[in-house]
Amino acid sequence: MPRPRVHDLDQLLDVAERLVVDDGPERLTVRRLSAAGGVPNGAIYHAFGSLAALRGRMWLRAATDFLDLQAALIDEALGTSPTPEDAMNAVVAAADAPAVVADRRPAAARMLMTVRREQLLGPELPEELADSLLGLDRRLVSEVLCRLSTAMWGRQDGPSVEVITTCVVDLPTALLRRPLRQVDADGAVRIPADVRERLAAAVRAVLDREPPSR
Repeated sequence: MPRPRVHDLDQLLDVAERLVVDDGPERLTVRRLSAAGGVPNGAIYHAFGSLAALRGRMWLRAATDFLDLQAALIDEALGTSPTPEDAMNAVVAAADAPAVVADRRPAAARMLMTVRREQLLGPELPEELADSLLGLDRRLVSEVLCRLSTAMWGRQDGPSVEVITTCVVDLPTALLRRPLRQVDADGAVRIPADVRERLAAAVRAVLDREPPSR
């Protein structure tokens, strides 16, 4: 018997990301992915089990890679003995993470920034993937929000974490979402330098005012 064909699952998830951002999350089906990726329906179901699991794996992969990069940018900015300026630079770097991801994996950046998680993931998501997503949410709080809040002000209470959330979630979403929707013919996304500079300036302006007491 011939050996079964081995498919690159990461490559298939790349195709799925492009379908989501180009055609809309509601149009991602196994049949469309099969046609676009050149992989039989049966092989997709064998690899992922269900469309819900495939969607969960796709989102989890992109979100994990994003958080890993964001944490690395924070590490680089803070160094070993961070100064107040280092702490502010770390928040700016964390806010700029979507633009960095857009340079490397434009479809993943577009999906994370322009598609709501609820549009892809529903109650039929397998429990193990739901648990992994909860773990990722906890990592975001501990490794990004609380860490930056502590670096900036030596505290991680609600008001201080809320300010950091404004800087690394709300402002990037507001300023980067539009350029992320402007895609070149080759699928690349090029966020203008002035947009990234405005984002950095906005983050610094927010950080200039210390959070209120709890």
